[in-house]
Amino acid sequence: MEFKQLVDTAEKWCSGNPFDLIFAEDVDERRLDFYAEPGISFYVLCPDNLTGGTENFHVWSESEDCLPFLQLAQDYISSCGKKTLLEVLDKVFRSFRPLLGLPDIDDDAFDQYHADVEEEPEPDHQQMGVSQQ
Repeated sequence: MEFKQLVDTAEKWCSGNPFDLIFAEDVDERRLDFYAEPGISFYVLCPDNLTGGTENFHVWSESEDCLPFLQLAQDYISSCGKKTLLEVLDKVFRSFRPLLGLPDIDDDAFDQYHADVEEEPEPDHQQMGVSQQ
C-alpha cells in the first residue's frame, strides 16, 4: 500500500479516539508516530513489500511505561495472516484502554459471557475433620 494511503488511514483512525498522528516518515522507514495524553506514545513501522523492507507491521514505544501494554498488539501482529493498519491500530487502542482511563472491553465481554452461565450452588455440608462452631 502507498504510504500516503497509510497516513490517510491513520488520520481517519485518530478521529475516533484520543490519539493524534504526530509524525509520518517515508524516507528511511515507513513510520507513523502517535501520541495521547497522559504521555502515551507508540509508533508503527509499516510493511514495504515494494522495496524489500519489512513484511509485517511492527509496533513499539520508546516509553518504558507503554511497552508492556503493547504485548497484545505485538502478539496479534506476529500471529498468522496479513494484518491491515486499521486492525493493528485497533488492537493497540484496545491495549492502551487502561492507561487512557477507559474500561477494558475484553473484560466486559468476559463478564457478559459469564453472566449467562449458572453456577451450581455450593453444598451446605460439613467437611470431614473440620468442625464448625
